[in-house]
Amino acid sequence: MVPTLGRLPVKVITSLLTNFLRSQALKRLSCVGPELCGADPVDVMCSPGSGGPGEDASVEFVYCRGAITELLKYGPTDLHAASKGPNPPKMLILVIPGNPGVVGFYKTYMWTLYQTFIRRYPVWAVSHAGHCMPPETYDMIEDASVTEKEDVFGLDGQIEHKLAFLRKHVPRDTNLLLIGHSIGCYIILEMMKRDPELKVVKAVMLFPTIERMACTPQERLKVGMVRLALRNLYASDTSIIPATISLINVDCAANGMYMGGQEMRLVVERDNATIRQHLSKLIFYYGATDHWCPVQYYHDIRKDFPEGDIRLCERGFRHAFVLDAGEEMGNMTAEWIFNDLRTL
Repeated sequence: MVPTLGRLPVKVITSLLTNFLRSQALKRLSCVGPELCGADPVDVMCSPGSGGPGEDASVEFVYCRGAITELLKYGPTDLHAASKGPNPPKMLILVIPGNPGVVGFYKTYMWTLYQTFIRRYPVWAVSHAGHCMPPETYDMIEDASVTEKEDVFGLDGQIEHKLAFLRKHVPRDTNLLLIGHSIGCYIILEMMKRDPELKVVKAVMLFPTIERMACTPQERLKVGMVRLALRNLYASDTSIIPATISLINVDCAANGMYMGGQEMRLVVERDNATIRQHLSKLIFYYGATDHWCPVQYYHDIRKDFPEGDIRLCERGFRHAFVLDAGEEMGNMTAEWIFNDLRTL
């Protein structure tokens, strides 16, 4: 299916996947009773009284360190301008994705956070460099010599990519609440280590892959993210369709695999020094059945940092929670960070 889709125009792929999703949703509706049979599938999947995760979302494409980068934003889209206004935001909630770093998968999660806090705080996500399908007017890279020299698509390059994004797009004195998913947690720890002046109020680590990645069962049981996403479309909302399309793009997939290869080699020892330095700012959330981060890693870090806020999932969420539990995870995250935001 994937090779065939890859030859079709983006609009055609979107239409096909949307129709597939709706047909699956209608099948599910037929089993739940006559009161829902006349409802629109999208309305059923969204929270009551809401406009859905696409409401008020802004999508931008920029070059950062010479590579195409997708930004997903809820709330103010220009923090430099907003900081000079009458009611400047007191906090930026910034999501650093896993690999593949496609921000569209996080729409429902981000939208839930944005709505929960009554749209008071901007919620942004920045893709990994080259992990998005550029619009027709953009190329994947702005300057090949720069991206190659600085290895922008590699793991270290992706860390520097996030720091460069903050320097350009976020005022230096902005309070930050960082949320990492999977390898995004490793990136956040490195960001805090490399730029200790960042005003990080809290960092939430969801299903963190911060150690011994090559030793995990998932490395021996790899399942393509494209197949995973397509197989689970029936259980997800329409916000993940464009993200799934990005994974079909050859360049995006190649950049993700290149980064993943480096993760296996470089993510070995847990950075206990950085964790200890920022422990009061960190929340770790481990999966109970996570092939990328076995539950033993949870027990190990709990033993090393018994005073830390380190949690184990009790709700059966999988590592790729964005496919079917974005809203639930968003609500949980909001509960964890409520007190930190209230003190601002």
